[in-house]
Amino acid sequence: MHPGVRDWARRAAVLGLFLLAGCTGADRPAGSADAATAPSPPVSRAQLTVTPVDGAQEIPAEVPVRVAVTQGRLRSVRLADDRGAEVPGRIGADGRSWSPTGRLAPATPYTLDALAEDEAGLPAAQHVSFATRTPARTFAAFYTPEDGSTVGVGMPVSLRFTRAITDRAAVERAVTVAADPPVRVAGHWFGNRRLDFRPERYWAPGTKVVLTLRLKDVQGAPGYVGTQSKEVRFTVGRSQVSTVDLDTRTMTVRQGGTVLRTLKISAGGPEHSTYLGAMVVSEKFQVTRMSSQTVGMGDEYDIKDVPHAMRLTGTGTFVHGNYWSPRTIFGTANTSHGCIGLADAKGGAADSPAGWFFEHTITGDVIEVRGGAGDRVPPDNGLNGWNLPWARWTGGSAPAAG
Repeated sequence: MHPGVRDWARRAAVLGLFLLAGCTGADRPAGSADAATAPSPPVSRAQLTVTPVDGAQEIPAEVPVRVAVTQGRLRSVRLADDRGAEVPGRIGADGRSWSPTGRLAPATPYTLDALAEDEAGLPAAQHVSFATRTPARTFAAFYTPEDGSTVGVGMPVSLRFTRAITDRAAVERAVTVAADPPVRVAGHWFGNRRLDFRPERYWAPGTKVVLTLRLKDVQGAPGYVGTQSKEVRFTVGRSQVSTVDLDTRTMTVRQGGTVLRTLKISAGGPEHSTYLGAMVVSEKFQVTRMSSQTVGMGDEYDIKDVPHAMRLTGTGTFVHGNYWSPRTIFGTANTSHGCIGLADAKGGAADSPAGWFFEHTITGDVIEVRGGAGDRVPPDNGLNGWNLPWARWTGGSAPAAG
């Protein structure tokens, strides 16, 4: 069994939460769309179908995994478990199908990324997360960040449990998070399936963190015992905290307090304001698909090749490249449905503002959004527990709750 999880968004799909490709702000479902006010971009004719579907839970490990494309050919398919280990597979001779040649493991989250293109070379991407079935009468913790990773100063330790935990105190006692140099780290429960840990302030650059799981034989709920006994180690890299000003429509990127660059942005419009507060980059996609159907907006738009996308919330808020809107909107108008857009080119240009920011960002980096209007991001929407004051955070641990 491989019990880790690479990032929060992938765990969210495993546990039936939101894994959306679109934009949200101010508690409204929305999409990545300045598309409603700009001419529609060219759309790839390639149509990807993936089995299992996105968000599938508790599927048998022997379930067939399939990728198929019509009106196009597959360019690449990557199926990997929570530790980043890839499951080998093969694209068919006609380029229209893919299937794994390796086996899936039980109680393991997987992500699949498929990229295809149509006869005109227009790309289409599909991202799917699913998890295989947990053995009966046991529970496991999916964790982020992954073992051996280097992350930004805002990355919490986040655990997602495969079963609802009723004895939260017993489970919390079996989990420790230690830092070098030492700093107090406290846990906070979001419901009965999620336990996050963080210090009072962002991690210091260079901190070495060890997550120790001693869950084996711990009873987390009547009749359910844990299966894990392991250590997960990660390192905090340089400090990058970027500030988005919704009123001036700019993002100032700072490393170690030094301004690297100020970028022009276009954020959420009056009807779909961008969330305020500190948001942590949990996932990065060189290209991804954003569809209004995933955020409850019907068939309003479907952009199959959004470049340089970085996830900020579980409900679909991203920083991403935008090639379909006029460059004049960046720095002058907020027109999206909640996402933070940066100028880009179709296919993603490395020298564009979006491409530059993508290359200078790692998971765990922080974006602090400020402005005169908008709702504060809920602390359990993504890896965004920094929006809870420390006193409330420490009050959310199981021992403190009695």
